[in-house]
Amino acid sequence: MRYENPLYMAEDAGSADLISQGRLQLGISRGSPEQVIDGWRYFGYQPAEGGTDADMGRRHAEVFLDVLRGQACKPNPRPMFPNPPGLLRLEPFSEGLRERIWWGAGSDATAVWAAEKGMNLQSSTLKDDETGEPFHVQQANQIRAYREAWKAAGHERTPRVSVSRSIFALMDDRDRAYFGRGGKEEDSVGFIDEKTRAIFGRGYAAEPELLIKQLAEDEAIAEADTLLLTVPNQLGVDYNVHVIEAILKHVAPALGWR
Repeated sequence: MRYENPLYMAEDAGSADLISQGRLQLGISRGSPEQVIDGWRYFGYQPAEGGTDADMGRRHAEVFLDVLRGQACKPNPRPMFPNPPGLLRLEPFSEGLRERIWWGAGSDATAVWAAEKGMNLQSSTLKDDETGEPFHVQQANQIRAYREAWKAAGHERTPRVSVSRSIFALMDDRDRAYFGRGGKEEDSVGFIDEKTRAIFGRGYAAEPELLIKQLAEDEAIAEADTLLLTVPNQLGVDYNVHVIEAILKHVAPALGWR
């Protein structure tokens, strides 16, 4: 959201949702570290005095949410063409899209903020290392904090919460060649900028029986209601169909996933 004009983005999102007949699920966030210094400045954006790029991204998100809610603009009393009665909202407007916006939260604090703003929670395989505990434990705690904040905010609807995982059931020699050699069975820790210590969640690659056991012990998957699978797009559509079908047929039923 650091790079986005929230009103243009609302127009595009409204159009996409109307075209798809209300099926758009839109994930947004402040944005990840980038290849250039202060890249948003090249797009004409600058944080407010004393603020950060993260503050700016959240401010853009708040404007975006207000517009999706139908917050109107005050019409010109002397327009070139007659205005319709009342205030003017941004068009195209898609009813219900406001409830299908997800915030990609990298910390407990931003998850709480997302709950307060009425957004669904999208938590990936990376978050701030805030306690030194295993990734899935920290992520589960993040989800609990989000749900507590949602309840305190008094929203009427039930929120959705997703987590992302790399999961590969080793079904044949091709799977074992790609993912059966290990190396990602443990969390890793690093720095995503000069001062933010981050923890990266492990991946899962094993025979189905072992995979079921490992995934059953992942606290964050148990806390979430939606699991997003990260797939190796560079290996092509056919292989990724195989990856997903293997999980659906040989792993998901034993874990109660649908």
